[in-house]
Amino acid sequence: MLVRSVTLEDFDQLWGLVEKATYGMTTLQISREQLRERIEQSDFAFRRSTEKATGDPYVFVMVDSESGKLVGLSCIFSKTGGYEPFYSYRRITQTHYSGLLEKSVEVETLHLAKIHDGPTEIGSLFLLPDFRGNGRGRLLSLARFAFIAAHPLRFDSEVIAEMRGVMDDDGRCPFWEAIGRHFFGIDFPQADSLSTMNKCFIEQLMPHYPIYSCLLSPETRDIMGKVHPATEPALKMLKAEGFEVIDLIDIFDGGPVVQCARDSIHAVRRCVEKQIGQIEESAPESKENPQSLLATVHEGFAATLASVEAIDEINIAIPAATAKLLDVQVGDSVWQMALYPAR
Repeated sequence: MLVRSVTLEDFDQLWGLVEKATYGMTTLQISREQLRERIEQSDFAFRRSTEKATGDPYVFVMVDSESGKLVGLSCIFSKTGGYEPFYSYRRITQTHYSGLLEKSVEVETLHLAKIHDGPTEIGSLFLLPDFRGNGRGRLLSLARFAFIAAHPLRFDSEVIAEMRGVMDDDGRCPFWEAIGRHFFGIDFPQADSLSTMNKCFIEQLMPHYPIYSCLLSPETRDIMGKVHPATEPALKMLKAEGFEVIDLIDIFDGGPVVQCARDSIHAVRRCVEKQIGQIEESAPESKENPQSLLATVHEGFAATLASVEAIDEINIAIPAATAKLLDVQVGDSVWQMALYPAR
C-alpha cells in the first residue's frame, strides 16, 4: 500500500470513493465541483515552497500498488476559520447554590463558539471496507503526521479532529433531532452537506443563546460527546498519540472534538529524518527490525510500510521494492516513524 499526495488525474477514482463515504463524514459530503477545487488546491499546496499555515487542504490518497486502485483518503486542513469561521458548541458547566434549599446544582449549557483564527484540522479519513485491517488504516492516518513533522511551519501550533457523532445508517442523528431540526427544519444529511458549501446559514439560523442540556432528553444527553461505533478505533488511536477530548462538540451530530499541540503529537515527535545508505533485495521483518512508516516529501509526498534496518545513527537500509515504490535511491532523505508510541 502506498499513501501519496493527490494529483489531478485522481479525480474520477476519488469521486468514486467520496460517493461511498457515509453520513456524518462532513468534509466528504461535497459536490464534484468542490472535490475538483479541493484537489487543485491540494496539488498547489504540496508543490509550494512557502512554509506558512494558509488554510490549504492537503489531500492524501491510499493506492493499492498492484492494481493502481485508490482505496482510501485522508486530509489535513492547515488552518480552520478565516472567511468562513469554525463553528462548534462549547460545553460549560456551572454550579448554582440555593441557601434556602441548601442545595447545589450543576448546570451544563451549550454555547455556540465561532472561531476565525482556528487550529489545524485533520479529517476526511475514509478507507474502503475490504481494505481495512492489516495496518492500512494506521498508515493512512499516520502519514499525515509524517508530513506535519517534515513541514511543521505549514501548520498551526494546535491540531484538532472532529470525530463523527452517533447516528444510524440512514443518517438519523439523535443530537440533530433534539436541537438542529427545530431551527433548520431539514434532515441531518442535508444540513451536513450544506455546511460544506456555505456556512452562512449556521450564523443565520443557529441559536445564539446558550442551550441548557438539562432540558434535552436523557437519551440525547447520553450521546453528547460520544462517537459513532465505526469511529471508536480512530478515536482510540488519536488518544494514544496524545490527543485529548476538549470541551467542544459538533453542532450537528454532537460528536467530540479532540486536540493536541502540534509538537506534542507522539507520531510527530517520533518521526525522524534519515538517509538511505543501502538498498537491499529484501529486508525481512523481525522483532529487532519491525515495520516502520517510511515517507518521502520530495515533489509531493509518498509513504508506505517497510522493514528498515539501521546502519548507523543517520543511514538506513531499505528493501528494493520499497525504494521503487517511493522512487528513492541511495543518498536520498526519507522520514522514518515507528508505528506505535513508546510504552
